[in-house]
Amino acid sequence: MKFPALYGIGTGLLMIVQWTFSIISGSVPEFETAPRAIAFHLSAEFSTALMLIIGGLATLRSLSWGRTVLLLGLGMVIYSEIVSPGYYAQLGQWLFVGMFAMLLFGAVWGAMLLLRTNIESG
Repeated sequence: MKFPALYGIGTGLLMIVQWTFSIISGSVPEFETAPRAIAFHLSAEFSTALMLIIGGLATLRSLSWGRTVLLLGLGMVIYSEIVSPGYYAQLGQWLFVGMFAMLLFGAVWGAMLLLRTNIESG
C-alpha cells in the first residue's frame, strides 16, 4: 500500500505548506472579508492534511488502523479536490484547475487500492 500512503503523506504536507505560505504572504483576503468562513475552511483543510499524514505514516508502518484513517483522509481530500478548483477557474487560473484534476485522480486511485486491499484481505 505504498502509493496511497505516500500520496497521503505528500498531499497532506503540501496542503500545510501551501496554506502556511498563503497565510504568511497575506494572500488570504478572507481573513478581512469573511473571517469566520475562512476559520472553518482552514480547520477542514488542516484536519484533512493531518488525517492524510497520520493515516499514510500508520499505513507505511503496517498499523492496523492506518488504512482506515488514510481512507477517511482520502475521502476528505477528494471532496476538497472537487470543490477547490472552482476558485481558480473563477480567476481563469487553468493550470491550478489541471493540478487539482491530477490530485483528484491520485486520491481516487489510492482509495480504490485501499478498498480493494480491504476486500481481498477479508
